[in-house]
Amino acid sequence: GTLLGLIQMLGSLDNPSAVGPAMAVALVTTLYGAICANMLFLPLAGKLRQKRNIEVREKALLVEGIISLGKQESPIIVEQKLQTFVPLANVA
Repeated sequence: GTLLGLIQMLGSLDNPSAVGPAMAVALVTTLYGAICANMLFLPLAGKLRQKRNIEVREKALLVEGIISLGKQESPIIVEQKLQTFVPLANVA
């Protein structure tokens, strides 16, 4: 939207009365873009980042558990290793 408004504005430089509306389109679409970015896309990106971090931690826990079982380690050792993946707030 912003680029289209600027292109329209630059294309109508020979007609001064058409420059204003084209500039208005460019500014309004820039405002809409800033509003969408700050109220929609940035919060959404934060939530996706959180979900990704949780998924990475869960997969690392799974891999560590499978490797420990494959090495036939003691269940107590396996439990202690896997406890390192649990956040302190969740430990009873």
